[in-house]
Amino acid sequence: MNNYDDLVVGSGISGMTVALLLAMHGHKVLLVEKNPHLGGAMARFYKQGIPFDIGFHFSGGLSHNGILCQMLMMLDIDRYIKPRFLHHEKANQIVFEFEQKTYEMPVGIHNVKKKLKGYFPDQCSAIDRYFDMLQKVCAQTVSMDFDTTPVSWNMLDEDFLSLDQVLNQLTDNHLLKGVLSGYSLCYGVKPKEVSFANHGRICFNQYESMARVEGGGEAFIRAFKEQFDRYEVDVLCNRSVTDFVDIRDTIVNRFRLNTGEEITCDRCIFTIHPKEILKALPKEYLSKAFVNRVSAFESSTGFFSLFGIIQDGDTGENFESSIVSLLPTADFNQSLDPNYSGNPPLIIMKYPETIDGKVCRILSAFELSFPQQVAAWEDSRTGKRPAGYTAYKQNRIQRITERIHAFYPELQNSLKIMDAASILTYRDYLHSPEGAAYGIKQKVGQYNVIGRLHLRNIYAAGQSAVLPGLVGAMMSSFIVCRSIVGREKYSRFIEQKLCN
Repeated sequence: MNNYDDLVVGSGISGMTVALLLAMHGHKVLLVEKNPHLGGAMARFYKQGIPFDIGFHFSGGLSHNGILCQMLMMLDIDRYIKPRFLHHEKANQIVFEFEQKTYEMPVGIHNVKKKLKGYFPDQCSAIDRYFDMLQKVCAQTVSMDFDTTPVSWNMLDEDFLSLDQVLNQLTDNHLLKGVLSGYSLCYGVKPKEVSFANHGRICFNQYESMARVEGGGEAFIRAFKEQFDRYEVDVLCNRSVTDFVDIRDTIVNRFRLNTGEEITCDRCIFTIHPKEILKALPKEYLSKAFVNRVSAFESSTGFFSLFGIIQDGDTGENFESSIVSLLPTADFNQSLDPNYSGNPPLIIMKYPETIDGKVCRILSAFELSFPQQVAAWEDSRTGKRPAGYTAYKQNRIQRITERIHAFYPELQNSLKIMDAASILTYRDYLHSPEGAAYGIKQKVGQYNVIGRLHLRNIYAAGQSAVLPGLVGAMMSSFIVCRSIVGREKYSRFIEQKLCN
């Protein structure tokens, strides 16, 4: 029998964060992971010695006093994370293919507003109002202020208004609405489905700064491992919770793992997909309302991904990090619909990676994808797919490559495709239902699963708990940690870390 204060299930960025936070508060922590390695979507894979990131590529919030920067400081891992900010003129572009319009998105709210007013000179008041509303949402979201982080996520009036509703009130210009909806690809939900509040919480950091991290997601994993050693966090891979044992007075006293090991602990924090949490919980302790709520959650979009390198040769430019979003139309409600018949949105990311002292030029492309497109092979598993699936992959690889070459004709002879992955690949490797890139859809007025559940020592966190992506997943861990350790102890911790 192994005894702990806290058992954390899932070692993605949320699981690693909450495990470390609790250990830093003096708790004895065990972190269990279903995969053979830590990190979840933060991990990398290698092809011919070249690293490719799976789910982490670029992030906002890394500027001085940015929300991600603050979280890294509090975890004492900021020294391991070296951001490389996008700064050149064409670093971030939005391209509407049907309208044949390209918009450059600089960094910094002031710069973005100035650039947009140059593109849309008759829409200055709408642009100002949009960014005023974004700033208001973030200022009123107390969970984004670590001095006052509550034990639950606070809802604002803007949580009950869709992004679509707000944009329609601000302007009739469909191109401006498209540009302001551009970061919906960072959470995979239509403007008419997502709340303006959550759109703002996610996008504000992207407007303020955008950076890749030297070493990608592995830099985070290495940093957490260092801290796990320092604070004596135990880690077990190839493990999952299979049974709740000895439940008394709605408190679980023991947890059985898939290996037969039994763990006793005061609390268990699940950082996995809410539908996977629902499967793990004993049904007799769940209310019908809770089951119906979680069952009704919809998966966000996924991506068909292409991973390549730009070989030696003239690329026609100095190679710097950049993001290009190729969008079939400015109408995101249309292009994010599974029934849309045109080219899906495609995000092309380029960045340099130093390997053994030599700079390698990486290109990764992500084309929007839906479960319906792979439904014929949903019962298959990686390594055992039928011929039809192979043909499907080859067709998508060819189409995406042609779209890349059309935008970057200088790469016709220098782009080498190293690998590709469908949403089934993500589903099988990351245990993500339907291969969703961002967990569940963040919809208007929706109440996610976070904090204490029906069994009194079971908690939920993760990117489906608060907001999708790196920042949202980590934020959920800070909220749950405060709930567990108590306001006074947590506040002292925050004060000490932010004042040092």
